[in-house]
Amino acid sequence: MRRRPVIPQRVPIFLGAEGASEAGYGALLGKMARDLGLHVHLDVHNLQPGAGDPLALIEKAVQVIRNRERVRSSYGVKAVLLDVGDERKNREAGALARECGIDHVIWQAPDHEALLLRHMPDCQQHQPPAGASMAALLREWPYYRKAMSGQELGERITLIHVRAACGVERELAAFLRRVGLL
Repeated sequence: MRRRPVIPQRVPIFLGAEGASEAGYGALLGKMARDLGLHVHLDVHNLQPGAGDPLALIEKAVQVIRNRERVRSSYGVKAVLLDVGDERKNREAGALARECGIDHVIWQAPDHEALLLRHMPDCQQHQPPAGASMAALLREWPYYRKAMSGQELGERITLIHVRAACGVERELAAFLRRVGLL
C-alpha cells in the first residue's frame, strides 16, 4: 500500500488592513503566495469600521489577533498596513505593536495610494506629499479606484512590481521576506 504524501500545513499570517484598499492589496499578496506554492495563508483583516488613528488600529488588530488565536492556531507572522500620520501617534502605535507581538508595522508614506504608486514602473522614488498621491497614481494608472479587490489589483500589479517597490519600502520588504515572497 502506497503512503499518501505529507502536505505541510500552511502557516497562518495575520495582515491587518487600515481599510478596504489595503485589504485588497493583502488579498493580492496572498494570491501571489499561493501561486508560488508557499505554505502560508495570509489572513487579511480590514480593521474598519471601529478604528481611526494608528493607535486605535493597532488596538483593534491586537483584539482581532487575540480572538483568532484563542480559537485557532497562533499566527506565524503578524503585520499591519497603516498610513503615516501624526508622529506622536505613530510612535505610540509602533510601541504598542511591539509590546503586543506584532512583528511588522508597514507604514505607508503618506498613504496607500503612494505605496501603490511605488509599484508602477519607474515610480519607485516618487514621494508625493499628503493629499497628492491619488492624483499621482492616477497619472500612472488611470483606471485605479479605491477599494479594488486583489484580483483587480493583480491585473496591473505583478510580483515583479511588488519586488521593485520593496527596493524602497523597507518595512514591506521585511514582511515579505518573512512570508517568503522575497
